[in-house]
Amino acid sequence: MLIFDADDTLWENNVVFERVIDEFLEWMTPPGGDRTGVRAVLDGIEAANAVTLGYGSKVFLHSLGECVARLRGRAATAEESARISGWAAAFNGGTVELIPGVSETLAELAGRHDLLLLTKGDTEEQQRKVAASGLARYFRGVHIVAEKNTATYEDLTRAYDLVPASAWMIGNSPKSDILPARSAGLNAVFIPHDHTWVLEHSELDPDDKKVLRLPAFGELLRHF
Repeated sequence: MLIFDADDTLWENNVVFERVIDEFLEWMTPPGGDRTGVRAVLDGIEAANAVTLGYGSKVFLHSLGECVARLRGRAATAEESARISGWAAAFNGGTVELIPGVSETLAELAGRHDLLLLTKGDTEEQQRKVAASGLARYFRGVHIVAEKNTATYEDLTRAYDLVPASAWMIGNSPKSDILPARSAGLNAVFIPHDHTWVLEHSELDPDDKKVLRLPAFGELLRHF
């Protein structure tokens, strides 16, 4: 069984958020000011909100509003809130940009393995991206969860009666894809992405032989 992450593994995702963040930092950083400091405030707010509110563009835009209030020392004005709301358009398109090699690789893998899709975030938003990708036909099941932790992978293992030693989690996030999957006894494939969200970063054990590191998605065909 091969289990695939979605955002930034199958299609581009965080780069869209980073484009908005770049505009936000340009707006909120005073002339001669430190963008790094503004970004640190936003990262802290996002980290806290991920725990209580979850993930996705709606939570992200809420975090931008909270960041404005924190930096200004007051609630966002109607004009400021409208500017933040305007960024919602960046996430509401009906298309996704597949990462090179994804469609061809999944088509071949699906011919010889069972595939699952496991993604976290807002259910409606993730369903929309899955539909737009055109990839659902390759997967035996599509699972959208609030969080990807050890219990998530244990639940998936029970649901499909998996043998953990013969199952692989494939993704770009050490925090959500690799470490909790390994904690649940699964193997993992780490395919790094240049724009992985900073909150998904974590250190991997370089001596863990159950983690396969690949430079590109298409390389999966050489191993599976």
